[in-house]
Amino acid sequence: MIPHQPERLLRIDEVMRRTSLSRTHLYALIKRGEFPAQRKMGYKCSRWVESEIDAWVGKLAA
Repeated sequence: MIPHQPERLLRIDEVMRRTSLSRTHLYALIKRGEFPAQRKMGYKCSRWVESEIDAWVGKLAA
């Protein structure tokens, strides 16, 4: 049995690196519902779920 591993959370700079998209383009895609939305961790702190970003990138490659 594989032990449960918590989801890894990514900062905006890592999301930009993995997707090759600018910050402005990412937020425009989120607003249109075409990119996974960030999770608010607190005031001025947002993170993206790694598996959601990987799935989005994989969908582009398919």
